[in-house]
Amino acid sequence: MADTQFSAPARPRAGTPAAGVVHVRRRLTANFTVLSNRLAQRPGSAVTVGVGVYLLSVPDGVPVSIDALRAHFTESRERLARALNELEAEGFLERVVVREENGRIRTRTYVHDVPRAEAAAAPEAPAPVSAPASDAPPGGIARKAVPQTPPPAEDGLGGLGEDGLAAAAEAVLASLRVRDPRLLLSRHDIARLSPGVAAWLRLGAEPQRVAEALAADLPAVLTHRPAGLLAYRLRSWEPPAAAAPPPAAVPWQSCDSCERPFRGHAPATCRECLAEAA
Repeated sequence: MADTQFSAPARPRAGTPAAGVVHVRRRLTANFTVLSNRLAQRPGSAVTVGVGVYLLSVPDGVPVSIDALRAHFTESRERLARALNELEAEGFLERVVVREENGRIRTRTYVHDVPRAEAAAAPEAPAPVSAPASDAPPGGIARKAVPQTPPPAEDGLGGLGEDGLAAAAEAVLASLRVRDPRLLLSRHDIARLSPGVAAWLRLGAEPQRVAEALAADLPAVLTHRPAGLLAYRLRSWEPPAAAAPPPAAVPWQSCDSCERPFRGHAPATCRECLAEAA
């Protein structure tokens, strides 16, 4: 009788490929990250994929400057800056310049699990906001799930038709919770208030201006339901006039090295970092 060979490989299961990847999966209950194949299988730079996976895996508030990334990765500043720019260009990363209450300008970085354009085109309802925008960290990573107010059509919102106006009105009402968490409305309240918002939109008011007007100058303490206050404003106030187009200005950019905001026509390194490197 032959001796048992403990070093012999186990018989492969049926259907196992002769070559290539064979997954050995284990059920994870902690310390794991859910990723979309859109990022994990992204063609091109492996550094870009690695940086994107890292940003999705860390908690909110982790710094995302080049210096912070270099403390984790071994790649050069230039390759890490290129990875951030590629993620931003494809919609996985969004850097927004915000002004704090003390007047200081900071950069808030939002990381998306799917590109923004694909998320906007998805038919699902917008995901609930995990925290008010004012509570998000001024620097570092912040997850973002904000309902987007549809932009007006070239020939005005009236060209959308009644169904389009109703959808735009509902989007305006759903976005109010981002401006003030107290304006979180139920589906019943949105259905009841949307005809009034649609009437404002039909008169030429822009969705963003409508949202600003409804959420402006709220009392410090709401003694009544927010839906009642909004219904009164829609019934008694005049719809906001269309805003004049602002003068052209050089856009804000985030420094590829220190994440400090500066004005420029393209992402680059700020003057302070250039002076330090000189």
